[in-house]
Amino acid sequence: MKREIIQTLDGSTTIHLTDWDECYHSKHGAIQEAQHVFIKNGLALFPNQEVALLEIGFGTGLNAFITLLESEKRNQTIHYVGVEAYPVAAEEVLQMNYVVELNAGDQLELFQKMHQCPWGEGTILKDNFTLLKRQQFFENITDIDCFDLIYFDAFGYRVQPELWSTAIFEKMYKALKSGGVLVTYAARGVVKRSMIEVGFTVEKLAGPPGKREMFRAFKK
Repeated sequence: MKREIIQTLDGSTTIHLTDWDECYHSKHGAIQEAQHVFIKNGLALFPNQEVALLEIGFGTGLNAFITLLESEKRNQTIHYVGVEAYPVAAEEVLQMNYVVELNAGDQLELFQKMHQCPWGEGTILKDNFTLLKRQQFFENITDIDCFDLIYFDAFGYRVQPELWSTAIFEKMYKALKSGGVLVTYAARGVVKRSMIEVGFTVEKLAGPPGKREMFRAFKK
């Protein structure tokens, strides 16, 4: 499948899959989307805490990198697990401009280490941040009561509806601890119905730039 690096409206880069006309991040702003959906409406719910976090779709590492930067501001200890079936190639990672756009030039080595550390092995990136990357299909996730927070950042329902099925959200529900939270950029009715079917309590929130709404779901 043809892939190209494009610049989104906030100046940050993403990968565009031309055959699907689908991007790894919002064309309206990759960084803005990550900060709004996953940080403001997810990570910010856990200030001054130890957080076990699962990302569905590790991709370019943008969400993980922003979480690393934010965790120190919020006095959080993060145990980050990123699941990705098809890891992004090293030459594509080098073209991502997140370190510059986030004014995090002193963290360039950390961003590079995040991508260079081996898959399947836990890596201490900072005293308060550990990363485990798992190369795995989402349907093979079997974690039970492990995570406080899930970033659900799979490719969109339009191109991969199977990733937004009741069966997948049942796995997400089981993976969360009681009181855990799942956040996603999605806001389709069929997605909400699948979440509710497996036991989630779902709320609709204002979406990031270019998107009217998004979902946040709680495991009561």
